[in-house]
Amino acid sequence: MPTLLHRSIAEIVGTFILILFGCGAVHAAVLMGAQSGLWQVAIVWGTGVMLAVYVVGGISGAHINPAITVALATWGKFSWRDVPAYIAAQMAGAFLAAATLFALYEPQLAAREQAKGIKRHEDGGFLTAMCYGEFYPSPGPLATAEGPYRRSDWNELSARVPHGVAFAAEVIGTAILALVVFAVSDPRNASGPPPRMAPVFVGLTVALLISIIGPLTQCCLNPARDFAPRLFTFLAGWGSQAIPGPNGIGILTVYIVAPTLGAIAGGGIYQQWLRHFLVEVEKSDGASP
Repeated sequence: MPTLLHRSIAEIVGTFILILFGCGAVHAAVLMGAQSGLWQVAIVWGTGVMLAVYVVGGISGAHINPAITVALATWGKFSWRDVPAYIAAQMAGAFLAAATLFALYEPQLAAREQAKGIKRHEDGGFLTAMCYGEFYPSPGPLATAEGPYRRSDWNELSARVPHGVAFAAEVIGTAILALVVFAVSDPRNASGPPPRMAPVFVGLTVALLISIIGPLTQCCLNPARDFAPRLFTFLAGWGSQAIPGPNGIGILTVYIVAPTLGAIAGGGIYQQWLRHFLVEVEKSDGASP
């Protein structure tokens, strides 16, 4: 079995792949109009998940998400002792991916800020910070629209997605993701895909969730996906536009607490409830003549 160090390195690599592709698609869409719609961004995220799992799954299990790591530990499928190392590795991989994207896209970031009449450390800077961390509702419509940024436009947009709605969206979305992860990785689930196909269905689940929740919260589902890139932007010049940003305490509740609670709930629904139905079916089948 790989050592904790080897598994942690794998988590760094896997999370780097995920964030490089996923946040890279956001950069391309927001800054260069490279995507024609939300689904194109969503399917890149989903493919990033799939590829990351295929690359490092055999080493670390490819959690690539602190919420999934905590959910697996909560339901006895992962050691609590290894949780801090995994989360640290996931944060490191996401931070490195954000730094890489900044190196690649900095001229485009500056051009977008000039076009919107904003400075990244002042009001409106979150319109480019959204390429890294997340905000609710998604500032995408304002970031890609023609003309300068106006605070009144953000006030009008943000009134449509209050904190409670954003929190609920992240809980529900991550619960569904964890439910699928637990189900497709369970060898006892006869209706699940072959083991080597499981990453495809997890990736498709992420893409589907982004296509629904993305306009509301940018669809986090993964505390490392939000916090580490957000921390990078804070250090790279966005300052208070990144942390805490226009959502205030929401960066903690919506993007860390909600995905973690959702993953625990979704894993519990499968592990403590649905999975028992599979056991009962097996016993019934075994007793049949």
